[in-house]
Amino acid sequence: MARVCWWFYFSKVIELSDTIFFILRKKNSQLTFLHVYHHTTMIFNWWAGVKYVAGGQSFLIGLINSLVHVVMYLYYGLAAFGPSMTKYLWWKRYLTSLQLLQFFIVTIHTTYNLFADCDFPDSMNMAVFAYSLSLIALFSNFYYKSYLTKTKKKET
Repeated sequence: MARVCWWFYFSKVIELSDTIFFILRKKNSQLTFLHVYHHTTMIFNWWAGVKYVAGGQSFLIGLINSLVHVVMYLYYGLAAFGPSMTKYLWWKRYLTSLQLLQFFIVTIHTTYNLFADCDFPDSMNMAVFAYSLSLIALFSNFYYKSYLTKTKKKET
């Protein structure tokens, strides 16, 4: 399992290249605080995870995240085909909901681990818990601004 966690860590390094490409292509509108925070902190968080606690708990978090990323990159892959695909991409808000669900699952999981007899260090559980809460706050804000306020504007 530790080896799989290392491969997952390397996938986070590759995902950081999104940010680098946005900078090189001057796509500043896509360089939001959420994007930069998420991609840069994941590198450090996963480095610590695989260095100190690679195994079952880390594996579960990586597995959930990988499943969400399969759906997310399917969306981005379809979107790359251009405007002709727009009518098939109505489910973007549900993708954000799936990302939020992922963070809630991780938060619940780490909360449980804090009270269960588990070899995973409480300090790492607390770090994952705090990080998950930060992502819930940021992704909820993104969801609100992207989908709920736009819906209200359409109604008026």
